Amino acid sequence: MRKLKVLHIVEALTGGIYSYFRDLSAVLDKEDTLETTIIYSEKRHGVNPGKIRSTISPKINLIVVPMDRELSPRSDFRAYRELKAILCKIEPDVLHLHSSKAGILGRAAHLFSRSKSKLFYTPHGYSFLRKDVSSTTLKMYYAIEKTAQVVVGGTTIACGDTEYEFAKKIGPAKLIRNGVNIERLRVLETSSQSQKKPLVGVLGRITPQKNPSLFNKIALANPHIQFLWIGDGELKQELNAPNIEVTGWFVSRSAGLKKLAGIDIYLQTSAWEGLPIALLEAMALEKPIIATNIVGNKDVVVNGQTGFLCDDLPGFNEALNQLLDHDQRITMGKNSLERCKTYFDSEKNYRALISTYKEASLKYPE
Repeated sequence: MRKLKVLHIVEALTGGIYSYFRDLSAVLDKEDTLETTIIYSEKRHGVNPGKIRSTISPKINLIVVPMDRELSPRSDFRAYRELKAILCKIEPDVLHLHSSKAGILGRAAHLFSRSKSKLFYTPHGYSFLRKDVSSTTLKMYYAIEKTAQVVVGGTTIACGDTEYEFAKKIGPAKLIRNGVNIERLRVLETSSQSQKKPLVGVLGRITPQKNPSLFNKIALANPHIQFLWIGDGELKQELNAPNIEVTGWFVSRSAGLKKLAGIDIYLQTSAWEGLPIALLEAMALEKPIIATNIVGNKDVVVNGQTGFLCDDLPGFNEALNQLLDHDQRITMGKNSLERCKTYFDSEKNYRALISTYKEASLKYPE
């Protein structure tokens, strides 16, 4: 029986996107009916080719095509031509594009190569929801997404509930939530500490998206609490409160996750998100969550049950004050784990993704 050929295109295998593919790879490693190829770029800061090749299943073919995150006509055209050539060579049954840049370049390659592959696209956080660019740029991003859908077609596979609501307004859409490998994470779980100063932490790059300025303001407003940022990034200087420790990057992600397992409260101050993997990892580790009330976070956190969603600094301060109570931390942490098991189990969710590929190919045979 011929294997179903699936081609993924992603601009950068880093951060949450890397975690997504690492866990998807673990599911694909047990799947003998698919032949999978991932095209990715190594240009983004933070991409670690060695780590990618050592953690992605050897069953998966990896191809590097240089792509820039932002608009770059000359670079984009070179990437488009290379993607088109690869599409013509591989002739995949399924083409799955990830994030905005790969979504545009991949759809152009699909259109002009006259590929017969079934087309899927996952935004992982629509670019028109970013908070670090002008309103004019956001309108342009939305127009690009809408035009690409109208011209090329395909189905959007949303990674979170709110992303799904936006996707349905643009074109055909399906919801398959992001997930994490709960069984692997549970090995790292430690009990919430009972010290008078609970440890509040986050895992991720220190970038505008993660809003370190707000994290720092919360720390300054709560000098009686110790804060931990697991990671590094270009805005590290914004984390200057005396009660914040910045770990820098660890040699392996597992080392960072072990550090995450030792915190008491997970604090997510992001300005925008798709559906944050690190937040799901914290839930699998039985941590209560305090997060900004934005797209992505509010698809994960049930306010008052698994943690708190906050709109401003006073809201964050009040949430932290409530979670000073050890018993409340334990209760909300257990609720987090149960919600993660129900909705964000990567084994279950990525099996659903594979089924979607197979159903599409059967529904529209060659």
